[in-house]
Amino acid sequence: MMGTFFVSGIVKGFLGIGLPAAAMALLTLVVSPTYAISLLVVPILFTNLSQFTRSKHRAESFKSYWILGAAILVSIFITSLFIASYPTALLTISIGVAMIIVALNGLIGFKFNIGPGIGWQLGFGIVSGVLGGVSSIWSPPVAMYLIARGIDKERFISATGFLFLVGALPLALGLYFGGILTPQILLQSGFGLVIVLFGFRIGEILRGRVTQAWFEKAVLIAFFFMGVRLVAVGVF
Repeated sequence: MMGTFFVSGIVKGFLGIGLPAAAMALLTLVVSPTYAISLLVVPILFTNLSQFTRSKHRAESFKSYWILGAAILVSIFITSLFIASYPTALLTISIGVAMIIVALNGLIGFKFNIGPGIGWQLGFGIVSGVLGGVSSIWSPPVAMYLIARGIDKERFISATGFLFLVGALPLALGLYFGGILTPQILLQSGFGLVIVLFGFRIGEILRGRVTQAWFEKAVLIAFFFMGVRLVAVGVF
């Protein structure tokens, strides 16, 4: 498990996304999905808090994406309350396929652009929140939205830090009220954070040495493999 947290921290520090996806891909090989989700609560909260508070674009991110954040907050809390009571295979497969399509389109040169409209923010926010509530992974729709907006690397990092922090708070509360997050698991999650932080710092250093074009390509490649993983989980 220590290796899982370390690798996940590197992914998060480098891309600004991917900690839950990378960790869930490995943790679910040895523990149940609900247990794996609860173990990630503290690392998700702390790394996104750190990512957002250290950004130069905090006010801009809040002003630009508060509607998206509100949609994530409400939908992820409601969904996570019932995490143990419904199947997630169809949703997981659907999001995985969408991730793969977007990744391949971006990597072969096709891009779509969207505006800052309320409808787009509500739509992506609800999809992100529902996915996050059942799997702890709500980064794909958020990152798809931000890439389609065409923002630069540093604003991407700031916006994802804000939006993932907004989602992590209701996820933790939903898991607690749903009886999944116990004090013992919370302590274990805190230990996982220590390992994640070492990897997170390494990822940040690597990110500072990569150009905008390579950064976007790295995000899209990460999307592809996350999508394949989600489809595999849904099918099997």
